[in-house]
Amino acid sequence: MKKALTSLIILSAFSTAQAQKALEITSGFENQKIAALEAYLTENPEAQDRDTALAMLVGANMTIGKFEPLPDLLTRRYDAQPKGLEADLQVIVQEIARPLIEASMVSNQRDKAKAFITRVKADLADHPQSAQVSQFLDQVGGDLYLPGVGDEMKIAFTDLNGKEIDLEKMKDKVILVDFWATWCGPCIAEMPNVTAAYETYKDKGFEVVGISLDEDKAAVVKFIADNKMPWPQFVDGKGWENELAQRFGIRSIPATFLVGKGGRIVASNLRGPDLEAAIEKALAGE
Repeated sequence: MKKALTSLIILSAFSTAQAQKALEITSGFENQKIAALEAYLTENPEAQDRDTALAMLVGANMTIGKFEPLPDLLTRRYDAQPKGLEADLQVIVQEIARPLIEASMVSNQRDKAKAFITRVKADLADHPQSAQVSQFLDQVGGDLYLPGVGDEMKIAFTDLNGKEIDLEKMKDKVILVDFWATWCGPCIAEMPNVTAAYETYKDKGFEVVGISLDEDKAAVVKFIADNKMPWPQFVDGKGWENELAQRFGIRSIPATFLVGKGGRIVASNLRGPDLEAAIEKALAGE
């Protein structure tokens, strides 16, 4: 039994080593391909097979997980595509737009993707399928507008009690921005944890700011009274068209963002014990 186990461990280590070697070979080959294609395109900027070369260059970078060059490479592909009525939507949407958006999010180049989406919509405005393309781009690119760690959330509103709330003036606090609704089951299930965290840390510099996606303001007022939620709430009665939800690209709830001292997001979508741990860390300035 012991001998068999030892053999299995050796075999596993050998397999891992083989896989690593194969990965090194693949990476080396793709890097050579990238260098050759870049040299070819530099020497032949107007080559007839330019689009094919760019597509191969994109594929090689994807294979080895190099996402940073992709938005620029895919934009170069798009530059050479026919626009308007002659546009090849399959190429533009599936081969260029989708991977450009996804690579931009992975490589933290969201502004490039936002500008690209705006440009494509303008270029295809006269195309019979422009509405479908715009809808697709909005769906695929929806997460581009979600705030991320390190981003600021500029939020100012008058809450249900008539109090003016402005995160810009609360940079000495740690704030949980909570997008929720009374009709959202997961939101309600998590609310006791939020309430417990508020009670535990409110005197230590922690605050909660609620953004309700309800259409019935009276339902929100009743719910927060019944559940003893004393923190400020923004409710404009527009449901998913809520002004702040639209601004920050919120497409599903619950969606929470923990804003640290200084006004920048330190974490998002925390639940239960993870929320309390993150609050303690943020209050300590870590």
